[in-house]
Amino acid sequence: QVQVVESGGGLVQPGGSLRLSCAASGDIFSVYSMGWYRQAPGNQRELVATITSGGRTNYADSVKGRFTISGDNTKNTVDLQMNSLKPEDTAVYYCNCRIITKDEYNYWGQGTQVTVSS
Repeated sequence: QVQVVESGGGLVQPGGSLRLSCAASGDIFSVYSMGWYRQAPGNQRELVATITSGGRTNYADSVKGRFTISGDNTKNTVDLQMNSLKPEDTAVYYCNCRIITKDEYNYWGQGTQVTVSS
């Protein structure tokens, strides 16, 4: 069993910064990637940023240049530094841990609310 726990989030004014952290624990091996997704009310869950065990990153166009993802393979942790936040970044942010052996397994955290408002 794999547990994924997020921390961080909260309320911030437009232009401000927040940092999200995530740790995966349990029966973990062959982690392919970890990352962040978000879901705003009425919208589908969408990719924000991911990082593979090899360090390759992928960002949604809407956050490029503002968000930075970083990870530690040895600890199975991933952080998301969010700068220059905009009201449209408001959403519940979910951490994802993707494990690939002969099958693919996706594990999700419970989500953390990020609200950008003045």
